[in-house]
Amino acid sequence: MSRRRGERLEQAILDATWELLAEMGYAKLTMEAVAARAGTSRPVIHRRWPTRAQLALAALDHAAPADTEPPDTGGLRTDLLAMMEHVARRHGSVHGEVLAGMAVETARDPEAAHALRARLASTAQGGQVATIVRRAVERGEIPAVRLPSRVARLPLDLMRNEVVVYGRPPGEDVITEIVDSIVIPAILHAPASEGLQAG
Repeated sequence: MSRRRGERLEQAILDATWELLAEMGYAKLTMEAVAARAGTSRPVIHRRWPTRAQLALAALDHAAPADTEPPDTGGLRTDLLAMMEHVARRHGSVHGEVLAGMAVETARDPEAAHALRARLASTAQGGQVATIVRRAVERGEIPAVRLPSRVARLPLDLMRNEVVVYGRPPGEDVITEIVDSIVIPAILHAPASEGLQAG
């Protein structure tokens, strides 16, 4: 049998990583177990993903890529609720367990902290919120605002906090409270702008 290379080998490694994450969780994931499952060696994996955290996040993106198009329900509040409910469903899966496990490890593992920060910095969630707010402005639902990046990231930050602190994604009542009491007021108190900007 010919040796697997390039994309075929990468897919086998990521598939094996995802299977192991689903079976045993992030805390018990090892490079050795992934290598055995994928039929390769640890050095091969290590050349592509130097740390376990980077490998786990790559497998997460491979198996469950982040959504880039936000919901469009016709209203700011219902768009935000729909987006956060979708995130909550994802965080209730292996996706959420990986992020929660990594968040716990960041206190003692600088490599996990770096990988997680890089992942969160590149998340599409802030862009989704900016799109939702832009649509609300275009509908005349709210005044034009300059959306700070921290406000754009707020829904995902709060969702992650719930998962890390309580070990599970928030329910519908908590999501509603977050949107009504925190996210929408933060958006409405953003600086006024002649045209919507995020950042």
